[in-house]
Amino acid sequence: MANVGRPKAPLELSDEERETLSRWARRAKSAQALATRSKIVLGSAEGLSNVEVGARCGVEPHTVAKWRRRFLERRLDGLVDDPRPGRPASITSDQVEDVVVATLESTPKNATHWSRAKMAERSGLSKSTIGRIWKAFELKPHRADGFKLSNDPLFVEKVYDVVGLYLNPPESAVVLSVDELCEASHNSSDVKSSVM
Repeated sequence: MANVGRPKAPLELSDEERETLSRWARRAKSAQALATRSKIVLGSAEGLSNVEVGARCGVEPHTVAKWRRRFLERRLDGLVDDPRPGRPASITSDQVEDVVVATLESTPKNATHWSRAKMAERSGLSKSTIGRIWKAFELKPHRADGFKLSNDPLFVEKVYDVVGLYLNPPESAVVLSVDELCEASHNSSDVKSSVM
């Protein structure tokens, strides 16, 4: 299909940008807008027209033109939604990821597990912030016997999606969490009570 319309500035990606965009394009449903924008830029970098990229991504050509232009102006930062009004997030997703990874993959010197105080000292965040992160990810380092690290190959991407919900929730969002173990024990207690 021949390119039609006004000539466009070439869109070239660095290896790092291509890797980031490819990771963002695989995001789960909680970040579909960012995934679509990433696919738009990747398609544009292949030299496809706005019409071709739009058909591939299921969006209108003017939407392709908008995100292509934003990327050319601000690179990766142009694909992220503009900050919402109100108090900005006080911690970054990188800081949250650092705390989660450190909790799961290391232990402090002369201790068997992390405490809030030790993790706060290590990360530079407050003890209450560490508590909120651990609660959000259901991390209980003091109960190491019952904790297992996920072997899901998309674990890090899923962590980013969950962190994104906590740091920048959609307007009027309700986030629900169900603990499979609690649900299983609840169901087994229902069965016990009905048997008795």
